[in-house]
Amino acid sequence: MKIYGVTGWKNSGKTGLMERLVTELTQRGLRVSTIKHAHHTFDVDQEGRDSFRHRTAGAQEVLLASRNRVAIMQELRDQDEPSLADLIARLTPVDLVLIEGYKRDRHPKIEAHRVETGKDLIAPNDQTIRAVASNVSLTLDRPTFDLDDTQAIADFILKETGLKEHAHGRPATASQ
Repeated sequence: MKIYGVTGWKNSGKTGLMERLVTELTQRGLRVSTIKHAHHTFDVDQEGRDSFRHRTAGAQEVLLASRNRVAIMQELRDQDEPSLADLIARLTPVDLVLIEGYKRDRHPKIEAHRVETGKDLIAPNDQTIRAVASNVSLTLDRPTFDLDDTQAIADFILKETGLKEHAHGRPATASQ
């Protein structure tokens, strides 16, 4: 499995870019999974549901299954947060895993940047960031893209990961 990240500060456009990339890449025939890092406590379960009751009763793992989806909730119960490598190892094999967040991990990334955040670029101090997608024109020592140019960004990621020749469906556009 190939991995590629989308990183950036809060409200920089990461999630929107991830969503557009998943759509674009799956339309090209690739199997894509995602991992998103959450910085605070989150809950995908709802109070009162059977699965919530199982988990709050003390279950280490709760697996929900239907003919449409499977979800596994694992309670860490004072254990360390799993590493990105450990999380990737849990995934069913696909062509590409897109990772949102995980700024400090060493996988290749594209930085999403919106000038409105008021934050400086991360890229100048991080060589794992291979390109920047921004809503303003930038001059950097690596490729830059318009934040909304999903096709060009997808082409770049496919070229970087060596998956370009595996993409089918909509033809890829010329990349930088």
